[in-house]
Amino acid sequence: PQFPPSKTTVADILTKNALEFIVLLHRTFNTKRKELLKNREVIQEKLDAGAYQFEFLPETENIRNDPTWQGAIPAPGLINRSAEITGPPVRNMLVNALNAEVTTYMTDFEDSSSPTWFNMIYGQINLYDAIRNQINFSTSRKSYTLNNDFSKLATLIVRPRGWHMVEKHLYVDGEPVSASIFDFGLFFFHNAKKLVEIGKGPYFYLPKMEHHLEAKLWNDIFCVAQDYIAMPRGTIRATALIETLPAAFQMEEIIYQMRQHSSGLNCGRWDYIFSTIKKLRNKQEHVLPNRDQVTMTSPFMDAYVKRLINTCHRRGVHAMGGMAAQIPIKSDPAANDIAMDKVRQDKVREMRNGHDGSWVAHPALAPICNEIFADMGTPNQIYYVPKTSVVASDLLNTNIDGAEVTIEGIRVNLDIGLQYMEAWLRGSGCVPINYLMEDAATAEVSRCQLYQWVHHGVTLKDTNEPVTP
Repeated sequence: PQFPPSKTTVADILTKNALEFIVLLHRTFNTKRKELLKNREVIQEKLDAGAYQFEFLPETENIRNDPTWQGAIPAPGLINRSAEITGPPVRNMLVNALNAEVTTYMTDFEDSSSPTWFNMIYGQINLYDAIRNQINFSTSRKSYTLNNDFSKLATLIVRPRGWHMVEKHLYVDGEPVSASIFDFGLFFFHNAKKLVEIGKGPYFYLPKMEHHLEAKLWNDIFCVAQDYIAMPRGTIRATALIETLPAAFQMEEIIYQMRQHSSGLNCGRWDYIFSTIKKLRNKQEHVLPNRDQVTMTSPFMDAYVKRLINTCHRRGVHAMGGMAAQIPIKSDPAANDIAMDKVRQDKVREMRNGHDGSWVAHPALAPICNEIFADMGTPNQIYYVPKTSVVASDLLNTNIDGAEVTIEGIRVNLDIGLQYMEAWLRGSGCVPINYLMEDAATAEVSRCQLYQWVHHGVTLKDTNEPVTP
């Protein structure tokens, strides 16, 4: 159930004017959205048939080779992004995240939210209330109160659902509306001007893109949306998550397509692993080992990180690090120390590579992230352009030293997959399992690995038997 009822109602969010705005965006852009999704299917069919090889696009070579263009300058509240916390727009989590010792907060309608109608609509209500300092509430056990006025708290960044999803509770012209347009449209329409008024702006994280023309579609929507409410173009800022294998070959083009609105790229590590498995699913040479062996030091992950940082900083925008999924283990201090040390090592590696900040899943991890990124000495390190010689084959190098698939690896993936699906069907998309915060991305890794191991009959290290259904 919703926490104590908000004075804001569903009718306050689904107003006639807001719905007219969404209908306009849908009618203008949904045909292009479906065309781009069809292009994804064509690419996958070619990959499965062995008729496609990932490469840097020859038709956009001029964009990559032109040193003169830059992304947008950092917007108010987005200059220092050293610690970003993430989580769904649930009322208590919103308060806790905004109160955390972080610079920015990505509130998530996507991977950490189960897309029930209740979650999506009350997520919009909760954001509407937070931005207007009317989110405080109490339960029988606890009071939830913002520590300060909203303008002085962590900068809010909203992640709408991806292009592949639809919102089946709202039909336009006989078809379900794009979930991306629905989430973006409601939030922007109700809150964009208010956010500017308090010194921030309408800021977004864009998930799951697989082609730079998908970024162009977002940019076109941003322009129309800003024109519609008489807001100057360029007020919106958007960070693109590079969390699909095709997008890793088009980082520069994605920034270019959104350059007047771009606030950089993010290493969406878990979805990137999932996408790599999915895209290369028919190629036995790309089978990945037990999930815990696929780390950021794996060759294909290390190459993707280094190319992303170099690309972003050459173009004057932020290069954000990935999610530390660990959460505190209060019942076992020794195990907690080990987990927190893993977080520390991960964030040190990111900062030294050149990232401008990173993600945490729990407020208790924020001080670690803050301490490490304080070593930058500046609010970001966009000025630092690390040298890199990453080529296409590096992004596809899935050879991992000591790689093995074991019975325990199967058990872990089954455990995570089943527990996550059960929670997701209950309406919870952000689930602590084995002291890691699992979301749709991490669950997809577990699901996809099981498929891959069965599909290729991978030999188990500990029993020397093939993996079977």
